[in-house]
Amino acid sequence: MRRVAVYPGSFDPITVGHVDIITRISRVFDEVIVLVAQSSQKSSLFPAEERKTLIEKTLSHIPNMRVDIFGGLTVDYMRKNNAHVIVRGLRAVVDFEYEMTMSSVNQKLAPDIETMLVFARPEFYYISSRGVKEVALNGGALQGLVPDNVIEPLKQKLASIPKN
Repeated sequence: MRRVAVYPGSFDPITVGHVDIITRISRVFDEVIVLVAQSSQKSSLFPAEERKTLIEKTLSHIPNMRVDIFGGLTVDYMRKNNAHVIVRGLRAVVDFEYEMTMSSVNQKLAPDIETMLVFARPEFYYISSRGVKEVALNGGALQGLVPDNVIEPLKQKLASIPKN
């Protein structure tokens, strides 16, 4: 049986912490699907297609990784793609409580699907997409927070937003 993992997230934008987790799990699974979430409850800076393209450019060196977009329940996507493991990254204790709740809901909906938690490396604990956008919005240095190919698109996207 092929070991297929799905790493869902908004990736708005993808950070070096995401890249680290994807790289690490690509060594454990036969295939890793980075699933760009489309949520009606979340507003995103980048449209889903653009996030997908940025991730594909960033991770083109990982042969067993692909990127997809989905707007429903992750467990429904997994069933359609014969995947059995959801991978989630943890940065801090606050993440744990949220991820434990999500894992429990997913377990109730799909008992055959497991959730695997991967701890962020200490050098990436503080990095979040939200924090990166705040740094970018205020003109801070983005090197070491997002992949190099994401810096200019992020700056351009934020430059197009009207300031109050």
